[in-house]
This record gives sequence, C-alpha cells and structure tokens, in this order.
Amino acid sequence: MIDSNFTKDYLRSIAGILDQLDLEPIQTSSRMLLQAYQTGKTVFIAGNGGSAAIASHLACDLEKTVAGPRARRAARRLRAVSLSDNLATLTAWANDEGYENVFSERLRAHADPEDVLLVISSSGNSPNVLEALRTARELGMRTIAWVGFGGGEAMRLSECTVHVAIDDYGMAEGIHGVIAHLVTDMVVQGVRGAQRPSYVPSAPRIAVGVK
Repeated sequence: MIDSNFTKDYLRSIAGILDQLDLEPIQTSSRMLLQAYQTGKTVFIAGNGGSAAIASHLACDLEKTVAGPRARRAARRLRAVSLSDNLATLTAWANDEGYENVFSERLRAHADPEDVLLVISSSGNSPNVLEALRTARELGMRTIAWVGFGGGEAMRLSECTVHVAIDDYGMAEGIHGVIAHLVTDMVVQGVRGAQRPSYVPSAPRIAVGVK
C-alpha cells in the first residue's frame, strides 16, 4: 500500500528546497546563456545518467524553444549541444581514452574561447564532469555547474554554480529539471522580450459522467 504521508512529505520537501534556492546564480546562468546567443557562441551541456537526460532536454529547449514559434524565420539561433548525445563518439573516446575524458575530448574538438560549458551533476564529483570543467577553463570557455548534495569539486571549478542542497539524487535531478525550464524561459524573455504571466495553480478539473 502506498503511504499518502510519504507522498505529501516528498512534495513538501521539493517545495521547501525550491523556496530556499539562491536565485542569483540561476539568473546568472540565464544571463550567460543569453550572452552566448547574442555573441554567436555555442553552449555545451554535459551530465551522466538522469543528468544526461536533463542535458539533452535543455539543449533541445535552448535550440528550438528560444528560436520561437516561427523558428525557421529566426535571424539567429542559440547553438546548444549535449555532449552525451552522440553514442558512437562517446563510446569511442571512452574505449580509447577512458570514460573520464568523454566530454573533455569533445570540447577539444569543437569548443572555442568564450563558448559556454554547463555541467549538471547531483554529486558535483563525476570525474568526466570535472575533467570537462578543467578543459573548459584551459580553452578559455565560460563555465556553469548545476549540482546537488554538498556541491562537490564542481563548485570550485565553475564560474557560476547553482546548488540544490539536498542529499537525494531524484530530488536534485527533478529540481535541476525545473531550473532548466526556468532558465529557458528567462533566455526567451531576453531574446523576445516576452513576459510570462504570474503563475497560479489551476482550478481542479471535475470529470462529469465518467466512472
């Protein structure tokens, strides 16, 4: 039997963490991504496991959502690349140079100075994420880390850190997903000047005549 108290406690915990987030690094993340759009730079995003899925989702939103509803007519696009999406390249580097180098080697192949690296890591200590941050600094890139738990080594290596201080992978990843959508909306506002309405809970929907 599913415990309803567990459900309520879980959701209250999520709400409490969101309420305590430091907004400044989230806003800084969006400003750095917006500047990349304005200056024609590329945003590279990296993560492992669930964080890799968030990286792919964020790259999709930055490329397509930021371009707008008439994307094919957009004069400029935000170039966003998830470093974990090319399985052939990922496994080739992992096989020959070790998994800790799968992101950094792709940066060496594609990144330019002032491009942006955004890493997502609940622990903040994934070796391939840390190596990517070190390589990004070596290449003159700008760096952002979205982390959980205690923040890990990624906090020291990144220019901007969004820290979700919770010792739970699922909650950290879930909140990173919320932040990804928030940052995308903020970049959209910067590009198009569109203002989103104040958010209020939707009224409950009552199904009539359905058993």
